[in-house]
Amino acid sequence: MRSLIDIQELSTEEIDELIATAKDIIANPVKYREKCRGKKLATLFYEPSTRTRLSFEAAMYELGGNVLGFASSDNSSASKGESVADTVRVVSGYADIIAMRHPKEGAPLVASMHSLVPVINAGDGGHNHPTQTLADLLTINREKGRFSDLTIGMCGDLKFGRTVHSLIGAMSRYDNVKFVLISPDELKLPGYIKQETLDRKNIEYTETRSLEEAIPSLDILYMTRVQKERFFNEDDYIRLKDTYILNEAKLLKAKKDLSILHPLPRVNEISVEIDKDPRACYFEQTLNGKYMRMALILKLLGVE
Repeated sequence: MRSLIDIQELSTEEIDELIATAKDIIANPVKYREKCRGKKLATLFYEPSTRTRLSFEAAMYELGGNVLGFASSDNSSASKGESVADTVRVVSGYADIIAMRHPKEGAPLVASMHSLVPVINAGDGGHNHPTQTLADLLTINREKGRFSDLTIGMCGDLKFGRTVHSLIGAMSRYDNVKFVLISPDELKLPGYIKQETLDRKNIEYTETRSLEEAIPSLDILYMTRVQKERFFNEDDYIRLKDTYILNEAKLLKAKKDLSILHPLPRVNEISVEIDKDPRACYFEQTLNGKYMRMALILKLLGVE
């Protein structure tokens, strides 16, 4: 039995295999409609989510399976003080696979140690979000046709942004990938990620506070929101939340084939005027997430 807690647990060959399955699902959806008939997915979401939870549910339904679970810790026995370990031990007797989101880093890992079935980390605090990274990778693959020889700009909350942390980890395994890290000083990429991933692998990166200066060199721009729920001090959040707003004026110097990604939800860091720009990929990105979650569910359940 295998779980997925961190994107690094998947080899590049396995990612290629998941992308191939996802593309086949896109091309031949009817072929997959009964693949998980009789199987149940439990969604244990201790933290609010729209896209990720509904994407998992849609993925399982489109594979012919069923879904049970909760969308808030208030609606679970966690409100009575039950531990994650106990909840998962019980729920794994009811379901064939579990998707868990939790505000505490490491909670899905603890869950996987007590579960009788595979556990998928659907986001744990500011740490990791591997299935969002799979959505990002499929989007990059469909847009660029490759993972190597790319300059990727990461903009916004790089300190708490688990999607950023996961994507840097995944993309750092490919050749000639460069990162431009765009953030205010207070939200810079954590030092341990720079040391353990970028420096250790001799990956080229630059840090800047200016989106305008960075944008001309980018093949991919990964925008993120400043996350209110990660701040202890609301004054700090209010001061930083509008640091970067992508609009048409800032895109004038961008490459014609720039791909703009965003894990969503968007607040106001991408102007709605960008939505009609052919370089905007974030709504396709959410669809790609469903297809990659379908592929991952099939892989972890061992369904051919």
